[in-house]
Amino acid sequence: MRADLQSAAFNHSATLPIRSLAVPAAEFGNMRIFQTLSTRVKRFTPEKNSAAVSGGPLPSFVDTMTRSKHPGSGRPSDKHSVHAAGNPRAAAPRQDQADEGTRTRRGGPKGNRPPPARGVLLYGLHPVAAAWSNPERRIHRLLATESGRSALEPAFAAARAQGLQRPEASIVDRTELERMLPAGAVHQGMVIDASPLPELGIEDLCNELAEVPSAVIVALDQVTDPHNVGAILRSAAAFGARAVVVTERHAPETTGVLAKSASGALEAVPLVRVTNLARALTDLQQNGFWAVGLAESGESTLAKLDLTGKTVLVMGAEGSGLRRLTMDRCDTIARLPTGGPVGSLNVSNAAAVALYEVVRLRE
Repeated sequence: MRADLQSAAFNHSATLPIRSLAVPAAEFGNMRIFQTLSTRVKRFTPEKNSAAVSGGPLPSFVDTMTRSKHPGSGRPSDKHSVHAAGNPRAAAPRQDQADEGTRTRRGGPKGNRPPPARGVLLYGLHPVAAAWSNPERRIHRLLATESGRSALEPAFAAARAQGLQRPEASIVDRTELERMLPAGAVHQGMVIDASPLPELGIEDLCNELAEVPSAVIVALDQVTDPHNVGAILRSAAAFGARAVVVTERHAPETTGVLAKSASGALEAVPLVRVTNLARALTDLQQNGFWAVGLAESGESTLAKLDLTGKTVLVMGAEGSGLRRLTMDRCDTIARLPTGGPVGSLNVSNAAAVALYEVVRLRE
């Protein structure tokens, strides 16, 4: 047959006769079913049919399937919100919430793209463990390597102790996790798809802190870097601050990048979003807070102030610093003393120093 094809390929006028091949296809009891395969070869040319003549691969056609798009991560429309990570409406298959990560199931075949996220993707040991044991979070799914799952055993135990329903872990390899995340993300062998945290407004925050006479809050004026905001959340959790307030615009989304930088603090310290920071400062002042802006132009250092009462530390973005309207709303402007060749700090480092100073002054 191959020789006939080759002859036909180089003889433009040659046409091979029809050949019928009887091939047994299946046998049911005493009856055989035969399929007749008929082939007809017409006018092969060397230019168009070299792959067929040489036995090379023929073109394949694959149906194109439409993927459902991620529902997005837009912020909610109300003017004050917290942890607005995205639309949590279901785009992935419904999960089994029968147990708390104690069972495992294997992931799909390698090369298959994971289903789109229903909430926000959190990764890394501390963010995942903190979210897993947070009763305010709903966890849609957990994907982990064998070692990643083992590292989460304390979080599984904490969730069980609280009676939280959690999905079973899907065991996958690292490459599948890397396909889900930004390039270079340090996932430590685990990713969860989690619902956003409940929203919290300034009024709600003031009500919660009404009976806390020494509450401390950090307010950020258009700080846009998620690593900085995450690091400030971490410092806030370490030094006992009760919330971090950011602007609705010119502030990072509550993503896995921010959560990773916060190292679990996102579950402990509310991240409150406001449309107008100056108005939010007024609301806080009316509820007993003293607003202290931090800027190099401050006349006194933070250490010289009385910070024993309710305090909100107001910090601006690197470079631009506090906006004029924000500074005007502050009760006072202070600075951190620096004596080295570099006169300023990264905003997350400055926040850590300022929060430490507040704690030190209260001892």
